[in-house]
Amino acid sequence: NPVCLRAFVFQMPGTARHDREMAIQAKKNLSKTTDPVERLRLKCLARGSAGIKGLGKAFQIMDDDNSRTLDFKEFVKGLNDYAMMIDKEEAQEIFRIFDKDGSGTIDFDEFLVTLRPPMSNARKEIIMQAFRKLDKTGDGVITIEDLRGVYNAKHHPKYQNGDWTEDQVFRAFLDNFDSPYDKDGKVTTEEFMNYYAGVSASIDTDVYFIIMMKNAWKL
Repeated sequence: NPVCLRAFVFQMPGTARHDREMAIQAKKNLSKTTDPVERLRLKCLARGSAGIKGLGKAFQIMDDDNSRTLDFKEFVKGLNDYAMMIDKEEAQEIFRIFDKDGSGTIDFDEFLVTLRPPMSNARKEIIMQAFRKLDKTGDGVITIEDLRGVYNAKHHPKYQNGDWTEDQVFRAFLDNFDSPYDKDGKVTTEEFMNYYAGVSASIDTDVYFIIMMKNAWKL
């Protein structure tokens, strides 16, 4: 029996309040930390739970040859394009931390995973349960096709008043997890995890995070 999508679209990211609190907290903490990676993480989180994911997409756009690596120039350009105000010395320091082998390039998947706020295994597991529930076809990517089997879009107010088709309801839902710059209607495990790492940063205890996920996803 498909679940009503309305609950998910409004309650699911269900974390607008947490998001605001987290952004305020991140801005406050910025003045207290000197660790360059933590500072970059907080600058991203100050933009809300999608902040880190957005930076990832800015890097992806920089990566012309699809090597999934960035040299220092591309790294700085990605930060600038994403309007991350970081002076050159700090950018160099961050780059050096990630360029572990001194090759002059960094792997940006590794960069994003490290930048992601740390999460306990219990949190990662519940996030993956939600992902697997959505990924009807089991191919590791959530698409509109997957959602058709899981949710009923007909209760969504914009569907009811004729503004959106069923597919548009699903697409808007996927866009929550997709990046702001490159919405392709596909959500990978990585994007889903990145989204929830942001949400997770705003929630103090594992127990509360797990209850929220169970309620939101009917797990």
